[in-house]
Amino acid sequence: MFTPGIDQIAEDLKTTENVVIGATTGFVVMLGVGPLVLAPLSETFGRRKLYMVCFTIFTLLQVPTALSPNVETLIAVRTISGFFGSVGIANGGGTISDMFHPHERAGVFGWYLLGPLLGPALGPLFGGIIVQDLGWRWVFWILTIICGINTLFGFVFLKETYAPIILSQRKDYYNRNKPGHYHFKGEDDRPLKAKLGHSMLRPLKILFTQPIVFTMATYQAIIFATMYSLYTNFQDIWGDGYGFSTTQVGLMYLGPGLGFLVAVWFIIPRIDTVYNHLTEMNDGEAEPEFRLPLANIGAVLIPLSLFAFAWMVQFHVHWFPTILSTFFFGIGQVTIFNTVQNYYIDSFSQYAASAIAAGAVFRSFFGGVVPLAAPTIFEKLGWGWGLSIFGFTSLALSPSPLLFFYFGEKIRTRYAIEL
Repeated sequence: MFTPGIDQIAEDLKTTENVVIGATTGFVVMLGVGPLVLAPLSETFGRRKLYMVCFTIFTLLQVPTALSPNVETLIAVRTISGFFGSVGIANGGGTISDMFHPHERAGVFGWYLLGPLLGPALGPLFGGIIVQDLGWRWVFWILTIICGINTLFGFVFLKETYAPIILSQRKDYYNRNKPGHYHFKGEDDRPLKAKLGHSMLRPLKILFTQPIVFTMATYQAIIFATMYSLYTNFQDIWGDGYGFSTTQVGLMYLGPGLGFLVAVWFIIPRIDTVYNHLTEMNDGEAEPEFRLPLANIGAVLIPLSLFAFAWMVQFHVHWFPTILSTFFFGIGQVTIFNTVQNYYIDSFSQYAASAIAAGAVFRSFFGGVVPLAAPTIFEKLGWGWGLSIFGFTSLALSPSPLLFFYFGEKIRTRYAIEL
């Protein structure tokens, strides 16, 4: 949200723009690290407790961010904020898995995923207006107000959804009011220390023993790195290159943002349609791979849109075709993310939060680190070849959804693990 104000922050805190980007890097990297801890904790203590603790701390951390006297404080507090802010990534997919049947899940998940995708797209739009009219610190004061209201709503309306915790609470109720010997199917009666030790290793176990998860996590990581490399350089592309004001640069983020919305409205609901159709053709036997066919739309759109954007910016083509290419990039991004996340949920239903956390590690690490190197790459190679690097990398991984659709079941069977 503060991306349009990077130059203003650098001037105010007497540092360079690249150092300020470090605040985004710390935040995004912790969006990947956080779920490694928070997802297993949610499968031990329940979703609601984790949500409320993290919502509260994240809200409070916006205050010292707004008051940052130097860039070191800004980076440190933003990094810690990223850890607690990652609770939505850590628990969101698991919560949806708790609440919806597989045949109706993809459409719902699409709207959920708009949060982490639209945030980086619309945040700079509103941030640009706030930075230009009120100054960069007000970005975080307004975040404090919004997050505070959201947290209060959570305390009032948010309910527990994780079945083992609900059943455990019900068991405790019966033990208190109707003494007896109560158990429920799948109950884990190990000591808390043993449960925590086992659950904390689960995301990494999924990531490094499942070739499909590892490959698709890498694919998502490249897309995420591309997205943040673009977003952190929009000011240079359109501000310096096209002479746009801070507010006008903020409006450019509507390109991918509208792509996200179009994808969620018209494409993502079809994931369930395809899934249900393939299940019916397979004698009613559903397979996680049935989520992947529509990922091929994104596999085609992402490299094509990146190559188009790269060379139109390089040759200073009119701004409208350039923003149109980011629109198609947004469609491709949402399509890949939704199909892959639904694949994780279907493959590891009870431990969906840990599976999604496993995928988030690479995604957030590369999304945070690569943008630090991006300005140097663009300076040395220019926008055309610099952005084409991202296009070629995504092109190399574009066959993944098709290959895993045909061979995924054999790979899963060969590398089956006990969680």
